[in-house]
Amino acid sequence: MTSEIEVPGVSFADELDPPEFVPARMLTQFLYCSRLFYLEWVNQQWDDNFHTAQGEYVHRAVDRIGGAAPAPDDDNPFLEARSLKLSSEKLGLVAVVDLVEGKDGEVHPVDYKKAKLPKDLALQTWESHRAQLCVAGLLLREAGYVCTSGSIYYAGSKRRVEVNFDEELIDQTMSALEELRETASLPEAPPPLVDSPKCPDCSLVGICLPDEVNLLAEISKETPRRLVPRDPQSRPVYVTGQGMRVGKAKGRLQIKKDREVVQEVRLLDVSQLCLYGNVQVSSQCIRELMGRDVPICWFSFGGWFAGMATGLPSKHVELRRRQVGRSSVGRMDISRAIVRSKILNSRTLLRRNFKIGDETEHQRTLASLKYLGKKAETAPTIPELMGIEGAAARDYFSSFNSMLRGEHGLPGRPFSFEGRNRRPPLDPINCLLSYCYALLTKELTVVAHAIGFDPYIGFFHKPRFGRPALALDLAEEFRPLVADSVVITLINNDEIRASDFVVRSEGVALTDAGKKKVLGAYERRLDVEIIHPVFDYKITYRRVFELQARLLAATLLDEVAEYTPFSTR
Repeated sequence: MTSEIEVPGVSFADELDPPEFVPARMLTQFLYCSRLFYLEWVNQQWDDNFHTAQGEYVHRAVDRIGGAAPAPDDDNPFLEARSLKLSSEKLGLVAVVDLVEGKDGEVHPVDYKKAKLPKDLALQTWESHRAQLCVAGLLLREAGYVCTSGSIYYAGSKRRVEVNFDEELIDQTMSALEELRETASLPEAPPPLVDSPKCPDCSLVGICLPDEVNLLAEISKETPRRLVPRDPQSRPVYVTGQGMRVGKAKGRLQIKKDREVVQEVRLLDVSQLCLYGNVQVSSQCIRELMGRDVPICWFSFGGWFAGMATGLPSKHVELRRRQVGRSSVGRMDISRAIVRSKILNSRTLLRRNFKIGDETEHQRTLASLKYLGKKAETAPTIPELMGIEGAAARDYFSSFNSMLRGEHGLPGRPFSFEGRNRRPPLDPINCLLSYCYALLTKELTVVAHAIGFDPYIGFFHKPRFGRPALALDLAEEFRPLVADSVVITLINNDEIRASDFVVRSEGVALTDAGKKKVLGAYERRLDVEIIHPVFDYKITYRRVFELQARLLAATLLDEVAEYTPFSTR
């Protein structure tokens, strides 16, 4: 079976034959949910949750390799072996058997599960668990051992259940393996389950988005359950002090100044390491963070996002193939949705935060933005769409001062919109906007990379001059709601003052103290919970970034017909 994406002058045709060996645990995933299996094995996507962590804990003893496994023709008796790896070219299977016990010339595989026994006593065991155990039995037979039965230990019930490897179970297992291989050969993942009780406990529910995809694909009309995982406890660590060094010791991130430790953070609590200006980081720390999938982001002294280092890229190759193909032929529908959302979100911010100025002029601006948002829906080309966005930006920023307190006492030139200015910003408000936009771009670059996108291949922004075009695309709808909102809050709440800026020649820059205030306000904004306008559940901006990027991925993978941007009511 082949998959092909047509791009002028380029062919992406490729065989989709699955790997030669099927891991036994993948059969368990397949029988639980074929989409889970596809995402985990074919797309190589993985995430932890409470249940996977509990499963690792239950396996802690049998995961340690131990015991001897004499060959079938060896005179030494087979007593016990833990974490025994077996494979068979004939069966096309590979497995690590938790525990194998020997008795009376036979071997007996034992599979450990953290689950409880089925409530229906007639079932005794779950189908997927029986199949995985049967694979272990088949591999032991193929290796020459006598194996007629095995056991499943259910840690949740603290009970062992014996399973006989009869012909019926073997036929069911082999049939399931054949279906598994057929599914793995498909060019696209199977559709999500509809309103299934399996979804809340699935570790990949935040990647799969079953209820959200089914709603947008019009497969289901039910309001999505709040299945998106809650925000992790880990947070970004920002290091702004010049000359500081970052290293690791005893499971902690250490930040030093002149060889003195000024701060320590548990590595478990770090989601990103963000370095500003001349900050050094040890190679041991880099390697440790890469192993934990924690990106390291570098910024210039003034806050310009310069780049990042991560571990190996996502193995979701199909998504990047689709991204390249769709970007090359153009996706005006995605670009229109992004620009329309940005314009309407700008209008919402103006409407909610109007404080001073001419009410008539304010209403005129709101009307103009509403009109331009509507016009963006039908723009035929990117240049025309850029013209609409430019006109909306002119109206929006010309009214930006109406959202600020009249006397904010910031140094340098007053803010007036004659076009955004940067490198260097000429006034404190443009300085704050540039700093927050760089943070937002960093955030969306990290999210895009983690999901499997190439952050530099976009749809609305052109991938030129090293710009992370896709991250800039995703950032558009959040510029008003996150970055601009942070600036307004800082000024109107007197959190930022004249002493937090330095005026040099024509440029305005933040002091170290000012940067810390902006970073604190930005992180607080990401933790704000809002009601999602489409899915109607509470979610933080931090999680919305990932959700929107995954909806864009679902659009490119043809799971939903069109991209639904984030527009507040």
